[in-house]
Amino acid sequence: MSDTHEADDHLDKLREECGVMAIYNHPDAARLTYWGLYSLQHRGQESGGIATADGEEIHDLKGMGLVSEIFTDPVLAQLPGQLAIGHTRYSTTGDSALLNAQPIKVESTKGLIAIAHNGNLVNLGTARERLERDGAIFQTTSDSEIIVQLIAHSKHSTLVDCIADSLGQVDGAFSIVMMTRNRIFAARDPHGFRPLSMGRIAGLEGAPDTFVFASETCAFDLLHAKYERDVEPGELVMVSEDGVTSRYFNKDVQESSCIFEHVYFARPDSRIFGRWVQKSRDEMGRQLARESAVPADVIVPVPDSGVTAAIGYASESGIPFNFGLIRNHYVGRTFIQPEQRVRDFGVRMKLNPVRALLEGKRVILIDDSIIRGTTSRKIVRMVRAAGAAEVHMRISCPPTISPCFYGVDTPSTKDLIAANNSVEEIRQFIEADSLAYLSLEGVVHSCTVDDAKPVGYCTACYTGKYPTQWVDVEEILPAAVLA
Repeated sequence: MSDTHEADDHLDKLREECGVMAIYNHPDAARLTYWGLYSLQHRGQESGGIATADGEEIHDLKGMGLVSEIFTDPVLAQLPGQLAIGHTRYSTTGDSALLNAQPIKVESTKGLIAIAHNGNLVNLGTARERLERDGAIFQTTSDSEIIVQLIAHSKHSTLVDCIADSLGQVDGAFSIVMMTRNRIFAARDPHGFRPLSMGRIAGLEGAPDTFVFASETCAFDLLHAKYERDVEPGELVMVSEDGVTSRYFNKDVQESSCIFEHVYFARPDSRIFGRWVQKSRDEMGRQLARESAVPADVIVPVPDSGVTAAIGYASESGIPFNFGLIRNHYVGRTFIQPEQRVRDFGVRMKLNPVRALLEGKRVILIDDSIIRGTTSRKIVRMVRAAGAAEVHMRISCPPTISPCFYGVDTPSTKDLIAANNSVEEIRQFIEADSLAYLSLEGVVHSCTVDDAKPVGYCTACYTGKYPTQWVDVEEILPAAVLA
């Protein structure tokens, strides 16, 4: 096993896809959307955008960087209207450029439409070419725009029928919010890969309520919005002056919600797929302790993603929990590298061991995943250098052996350490005294135990068994488009 990716620490975690927001009927819709995106910043730090509608026009502003860097008070003042949608992005398809920042606004034969998309469409490589032959003019290289073009080419007469028609044609992962000059639409793909929830802010003094949609419910808390329900897999929700209406464009496939949302992506204070993330992660840690106990003196999480599972592990095992690694939260996306190459410098900029808690101790490190293994090895070395007598690594999910095609930026199979090495070989590579992963049965149990509503989960990253098939584009595009 080589050190080829020794410096690529940013590639040693799965990247967080995107986050979407929508607001209907609020005089300060842009600001509420900004607050919501701020809560969803963990889902993408590459670019952000907000579009608003005032009944006559759609205004949009986008930029590269963090939401707080893009949207200041003067910028928000340029976004009038009582309707808004927003997006924070980490690219999974399309180039990393302002061109592909969302929301995407398109003037089509069905009117002006803005769209923000979390997910990834599969096997639509030739759709763009065929749509262009039919006269479609694409503004971006993002797959999200394909949905708008399919809406524009639909033969149905009403916009809601056109949207349902277009969503019924595409395959893959999508949680989408869309906006016209006076309506908001929200939809999830039939498998329900990505989360999308609806909330409500009660109107003051008899005023109409405000409706809110967000990738995660943590966005509702900042807005004082009450969670109402999830947008269901295969459901299209429309909010207009007539109220909230709903229809299903596809209910014929099995639900396959992304289990990694519970393992890592979502914030612990969010409720997704009808279940609190904190509850799932705590149970992952408890189950991990039941499956792979080892004598130790202290449980140490790899911050921040390993914290909740580590608390569960400590509670189940009776071994004390402590923050033996301190994370520097002020390290930006880039920092000045030292002139001379310093081993493990990147990790040390972000994490620092607490020698007083680690020296002479048998340490169990808890993390949510091992992708390439390079960061795990650096952390093990760091803890051992701080004087730990033993370092045991425990991972609160199964080995990641397959890439994701549903809106997650995953290394190729050749770069996934668990796809090419046994657990013992990975242990040797990361230089731990022992290594154990949570079983597949354990992670599914942790995300379903005590649930009133059963959820079907996609576990393709752990099994290589994907819930969708590769579909020939000729089967999903109308004959008129293909002609």
